[in-house]
Amino acid sequence: MTHLVLTADSSSAGGVVSAGHADLAVAIELRMVWGPPRSDAELAAFWAARTSQEPGSHWLDSVPPWRLQKFGMSDLGLIDACRRAETVEFWMDTEPNAQLVLIWLLDHLGPQAKSLGITLRHVDASLGETEPARLAEMKFPGVAIDDRHIEVAGLAWQSIRAPTPHDWFNLLSRDLSILPQLRRCVLEMLEELPARATGLGASELRILELIAAGYVYPFDVFPHYRQRFQRRVFGYWEAGALLEGLALAPVPAVSGLAEWPFTLVHNERERLARYKASRLSLTALGKAILAGTEDFSRHNPIDRWWGGTHLTNDRLWRWDPVLLVP
Repeated sequence: MTHLVLTADSSSAGGVVSAGHADLAVAIELRMVWGPPRSDAELAAFWAARTSQEPGSHWLDSVPPWRLQKFGMSDLGLIDACRRAETVEFWMDTEPNAQLVLIWLLDHLGPQAKSLGITLRHVDASLGETEPARLAEMKFPGVAIDDRHIEVAGLAWQSIRAPTPHDWFNLLSRDLSILPQLRRCVLEMLEELPARATGLGASELRILELIAAGYVYPFDVFPHYRQRFQRRVFGYWEAGALLEGLALAPVPAVSGLAEWPFTLVHNERERLARYKASRLSLTALGKAILAGTEDFSRHNPIDRWWGGTHLTNDRLWRWDPVLLVP
């Protein structure tokens, strides 16, 4: 029998196994904080037994086939795998994407999560950044999933997929303590909506602030410098897209980006080197945005997704610390 753990990224999965907390750890690596929402059919197929799903569209895609075979888990759906395992635990980091994966998981399983005997670990550390020896010594409280977990997760999952941010905002008035990291996730996601004054989300604004502070190379303003960046919603690839949006807009807020698109510069060593060597600076618009006198969306088209909300110039939901406004 197998001790199965689900995490939200491969580095966490590797750390949990290396620390001896799991026989098999599966990373659910879908990025729920970025891009348009997946359809209900796509989401259901992700957890189902493997048939014709595209690569990256099945919950076991992050695990090498030989390892799945070792534990008799090849191509199984989530529920069948949970039934086959001796114990099943969810180890989800504190970052917003991991919390969105958690509420999706709980909503998908519903009451079956109780009958399957799944344990939820209250993780309050970065699993992937903790040395295995240290992680082996760490103890995270584990609780059996009950009706309250399922109720709160289901409400939150439907809220983030709603066509406006209202329901997600309204979560702040509810008791979310059964999922200890969820309230912080709600706030951090709201902060990535366009700000009322600037038209930029918190991470975009932080990029401008760092450039203004003298960090002129692209990778110096990326979230992997956690203490410097101070925002946790987006990761490496998303930061590249955010910087491009600021630098390549019709009226840019950043100048000096030497190579793009970010997803392709990694294919050629010379292009990646030129990208890394780019010397960034703020344009007049970027400086005015930081001064609080200009709004990025007044000069540039907005077309991006926030959960189930499609943000455009005509439908630009904005956030400030007091209220949510259309």
